[in-house]
Amino acid sequence: MSRVEATDHPLQVEEERPRDSNSLSSTNTSPTHYTGSQMEKPLFNDISSIESGEFGELDLHPAPTTLLEPAEGDYSPICNFEDAKYVCRKESVKIWAIAAPIAFNILCNYGVNSFTNIFVGHIGDLELTSVAISLSVIANFSFGFLLGMGSALETLCGQAFGAGKVEMLGIYMQRSWIILVLSCFALLPLYFYATPALKLLGQKDEIAEFAGKFSIQIIPQMFSLAINFPTQKFLQAQSKVGALAWIGLAALFVHIVELYLFIEVFKWGTAGAAAAYNVSGWGISLAQVAYIVGCCQEGWTGLSWLAFKDIWPFFRLSVASAVMICLELWYFMSIIVLTGDLANPVIAVGSLSICMNLNGWEGMLFIGINAAISVRVSNELGSGHPRAAKYAVVVTVVESLLIGICSMTVVLATKNYFSVIFTDSKVMQHAVAHLAHLLGITMVLNSVQPVISGVCVCVCVCV
Repeated sequence: MSRVEATDHPLQVEEERPRDSNSLSSTNTSPTHYTGSQMEKPLFNDISSIESGEFGELDLHPAPTTLLEPAEGDYSPICNFEDAKYVCRKESVKIWAIAAPIAFNILCNYGVNSFTNIFVGHIGDLELTSVAISLSVIANFSFGFLLGMGSALETLCGQAFGAGKVEMLGIYMQRSWIILVLSCFALLPLYFYATPALKLLGQKDEIAEFAGKFSIQIIPQMFSLAINFPTQKFLQAQSKVGALAWIGLAALFVHIVELYLFIEVFKWGTAGAAAAYNVSGWGISLAQVAYIVGCCQEGWTGLSWLAFKDIWPFFRLSVASAVMICLELWYFMSIIVLTGDLANPVIAVGSLSICMNLNGWEGMLFIGINAAISVRVSNELGSGHPRAAKYAVVVTVVESLLIGICSMTVVLATKNYFSVIFTDSKVMQHAVAHLAHLLGITMVLNSVQPVISGVCVCVCVCV
């Protein structure tokens, strides 16, 4: 008679097949068909019906062999190694689908800094050291602070998107624009008084004066970050990160061309480097805004006065987020400043800045992973899936640690060669090789911290 077939889903019942020839029942009626709407009725009236063989041969449903995906609900608890592999595979795909374009975009943005150092480094050691001080201390200070202030938007937009309140994303982004622009004005004294500040911190006069002059020339780029970071978070929360990758790649290519023209062709020196730096910064920001206005109509509904509502609580959350991110970036700055007191500051600061530049490439990758895990956790918590958020964190931390170990291995294997990219000075190259072991250890230690900080921001907002 009836035969219930095993299916992929435990609640799924197929249409009955004709009775077996071995069936004990002799009735000639046609088989009954059970549909989804009929499942409300009991399949068996009592146990005696089963014992008498009235319903023929019965196949029991097997238990599901895999965990449910978060799209169907939250994950089931992990009970064995197969479950762990399944979760690791699924979460890796989800994380890197977000992290890869974000990290690529951030790496391209950081490449603007790095290639500026590379081109200036071939002008001379003093220029390399001075510009490295300006970018690593002054510009890095504002970069870290503004990035941290924008990280609050990352969590709020992620939760709003996970809860289906897409229209709020544009309001949050405008609110973040206001706060970050005001923060840029607060940071202006750092740029105007960079020379006396660097002298006070122990830098030699010639280095401090050159770095201070370059710092004033790159003020426009700082204001571009106030537009850049909120637009990034707006797109990241919706996983619309492909455009970010393409914009970053185009900006990096244009920046290299600008550097070649301004420094090698027009011979503008460090002023040309500053001009290219400013143009590239604003090009990235305006391109992202244009994409949002043209292609994100659901989240962007135009400028709104609601951006000024509840701005003080938003500001406090932004400051809390900034502290967590800034601690990671600012300690690099303090190390470079302290090396200015060494016997040969030009070589000491130059070699350390090369190592920090290389470490920065890895750091930007982890900032991309930081953004991805923040989006994943906030989306899952906004959808009411705490176990999926937990598993996403575990998988991301383990993979980040493995990336850090691989980065250390590459640095140690090429310690005598990678500095050639930044300088022609043999003395500088030799000094960089001596720092390679410490650089490798630093890369491992810094691999997990950005990921944890991204999770902490999400948890603080949820609490």
